Amino acid sequence: MTAATPGPGPFATAAEAVAPLDAAAMADATALQSRLTKPAGALGALETLGIRLAGIAGCCPPPIPAPAAVAVFAGDHGVVARGVTPWPQEVTAQMVANFCAGGAAINVLARQAGASVIVVDVGVAAPLEDHPALLRRRIRAGTGDITTGPAMTVAEATAALDVGAAVAAELVAGGARALVTGDMGIGNTTPAAAVIAALTGRSAATVTGRGTGIDDEGFGRKVTVVDAALALHADAIAAGPLDALAAVGGLEIAALAGFVVGGAAAGVPVVVDGVIADAGLLVATLLVPAVVDRCVAGHRSTEPGAAAVLGDLGLDPLLDLGLRLGEGSGACLALPVLEAAARVLGEMATFDAAGVTEKPV
Repeated sequence: MTAATPGPGPFATAAEAVAPLDAAAMADATALQSRLTKPAGALGALETLGIRLAGIAGCCPPPIPAPAAVAVFAGDHGVVARGVTPWPQEVTAQMVANFCAGGAAINVLARQAGASVIVVDVGVAAPLEDHPALLRRRIRAGTGDITTGPAMTVAEATAALDVGAAVAAELVAGGARALVTGDMGIGNTTPAAAVIAALTGRSAATVTGRGTGIDDEGFGRKVTVVDAALALHADAIAAGPLDALAAVGGLEIAALAGFVVGGAAAGVPVVVDGVIADAGLLVATLLVPAVVDRCVAGHRSTEPGAAAVLGDLGLDPLLDLGLRLGEGSGACLALPVLEAAARVLGEMATFDAAGVTEKPV
C-alpha cells in the first residue's frame, strides 16, 4: 500500500514554510540569559523557554506572545455507538453553543489570559446555529465507526489538515502572537488513543485512558474497541501517518495537526493542550518534523497517551495540574508562563546595566 501524502492546499503551503529554529537568535538569548541579574540557571525552565521563543521568533529578545488565540476544533465520532463514553453525542453541539456563549471553562480561562476563542466546526453531527465566534468548516457530519470501517477518507483527512492550517494563518494575520489548540468531540479520546497507538507502536492498553471518567467496565470496553480498530486498519496504519489518521482518527484531530503546522509556519509559538491535541501534534511531526521545536506543551494531561506523545517528542510540559478536560484549558493556563519567559529576556536588567557585581569566575 503506497503512503498517502497531503495534496496542494493550505497545509502543503504551510509545511513548506516551516523552518528550523533560528540558531543565531537562540545563541543571543543564551548569552543574554547569562548576563541577567540572577545566578546562572536560577529561573530553570523559564530560561530554556525564553531561548526557544527567541528561536521561534527569529530575534532576541523575543516579542511578547500575546494576544493569544484559542481555536476549538469540534467534531463527532461514529465510535460513540460502541459505548466508549457515557455522554450522548448531542453534547458536542451543546458544548459548541456553550463555547460561543462564553460559558465554558476555556472561555473563563481565556478571558483571564486575555486570549480570544473561536470554535471551528469541522465535523459536528448536529446542526449548529450561526454565531460570530463559530467558523463553519464542516467536512462531514461526524466520522465513521472505526471498528467497522475508516473514520474518513484520505481526502477528508487532507481537507481537515487544510482547515487547521488556514485557520492558523487567519488568526496570525488577525494579530494573534500565540496559538492555543482546543478541541471538542464526545468520545474523542478513543480515536486519539487509536492514533497514538498506531503511530507509536504502543498497545491500546498503555495509551488508552478513562476520558471523562468511565468505570472499569467502560474502560475495558474502550481498550477492546481501540484494539479492534488497530487490527481492522493494520494495512492503513502501516502505510503512513496520513493513512492512519484517516483510518482511526478524527476530523478535529486532523484539523489540529494542520493548525500546529500552520502556526509553526507563521512563526508564532503553538501551545499544545491535552491528549487530543497531542495526537494531532504527533501526526503533524510525522508529516513535518520541524514543527515540534516550534510547539510548547502547555500541560501534562492525566491521559496516558499524552505522556507517551510528549515523552517520544521530548517535550516537557509547563504545567502538571491533573487536568483532563481538553478544550485548550491546560494550554491556556500556561500562557502567562510563556509571557513571563519573553519578558525576562526583554525587561530584566543585565549586571552591567544595573551596576550589580557578578559572581566571580
